[in-house]
Amino acid sequence: MGYILVAVFILLLVIGVPIAFVIGITALLGIMTIPDIPGLIVPMKMLNGLDSFVLLAVPLFILAANLMNSGKISEKMIDLALAVVGPLKGGLAQANVLVSMMFAGVSGAAQADTAGTGKVLIPSMIRNGYDRETAVGVTAASSTIGVVIPPSIPMIIFAGIANASVGALFLGGIIPGILIGLGMMIFIYFISVKKGYPTFKRVPFKALMKKFFVAFPALLTIVIIIGGITTGIFTATESAAIASIYALLISMFYYRTLRLKDLPKIIFDTLSLSALSLFALATASALGELLSYYRLGTLAQEFFTENIGAKWLFLLLIIVFFLLVGTFMDAIPAMILFVPIVLPAAEAFSIDPVHLGIIVVLTLAVGLATPPYGLCLLIASKIGGLTVERSFAAVIPYLLIILVVLLLVAFVPAIVFIIPDMFAEGG
Repeated sequence: MGYILVAVFILLLVIGVPIAFVIGITALLGIMTIPDIPGLIVPMKMLNGLDSFVLLAVPLFILAANLMNSGKISEKMIDLALAVVGPLKGGLAQANVLVSMMFAGVSGAAQADTAGTGKVLIPSMIRNGYDRETAVGVTAASSTIGVVIPPSIPMIIFAGIANASVGALFLGGIIPGILIGLGMMIFIYFISVKKGYPTFKRVPFKALMKKFFVAFPALLTIVIIIGGITTGIFTATESAAIASIYALLISMFYYRTLRLKDLPKIIFDTLSLSALSLFALATASALGELLSYYRLGTLAQEFFTENIGAKWLFLLLIIVFFLLVGTFMDAIPAMILFVPIVLPAAEAFSIDPVHLGIIVVLTLAVGLATPPYGLCLLIASKIGGLTVERSFAAVIPYLLIILVVLLLVAFVPAIVFIIPDMFAEGG
């Protein structure tokens, strides 16, 4: 029966059924064939899968990102980023990466970054002489940093599954996120020299400080979120709520770029995007019941410990597996389905859950910019008026940079634990 279910799963994916429905249908069909489990367990597991306080952070962080995009706060960050790195070769592309790193610190949702900054920067890059491939490739790839630099919605989900510390995961993602951003900026410098992409005049220090103070209230969101969680003042969910309220207040009363009549559309967009992720999570919880019935977690642990003797080989297999999964599945259902399966084996190899979480999140971040599922790639290619095939070809060099950082993180765990250990010692 297991082979039939796998065939049904693959068939539904091939014919284009949305992944959440693929997971739900597979779970329902599988459970209906087991006499010991009533069919009612499917909706029960779906409801139980969403019955978690930490999951409230998902729509709230998406709401914060939408408020900042609608309030044009992302444009303030773009102005600051351009003032800082504009004089470098390929200044506009450099600013694209830098603003993605800054926006990552306030949203936790990569696709929100792609939509928000892409609408401004992709047309601007094309007008300034960049080819469409570079404009789309840089935007799609740098947006993936949004799930690496905290706050990160996938990290919150992983923490709930693996019983890991959200604060430690957030702090562990800072250095890998910065390394990815710096790697992309170095690559952009060299291709800009080769292709003759323009630079911007150096901004006088006084003007730079002015732009900084304009963007400072938005950047303060990062300090509020990360500082509050790591010091234990509030939880990840509470931080998401505070970030949403703060984004609303500064958009309406400080920048005055958001009006009351804009809120219904913002809320509708937030609910639409949240519903996609949370429904996939709900159906994944139901499928998880089926997988646990067949003891896949125990079988996976036995397989890895008996056949894979080396820790490095296990990590390499995990990376390859989640790279494949990420090409056709969102990070949230992918983690709900497969992290419980690989977690016992990771524990057997004495891999810290925080280390595993950063590896999994980084690996699934690659899937955001790879077809057929990659939302960041699809959004950027649509904005840039480029086919998905040409967009993917343009994004490959940047994905290789992410993969290099991923391998460093996997085999040099100290990269993940430098900042968490500093906070632990300080505490």
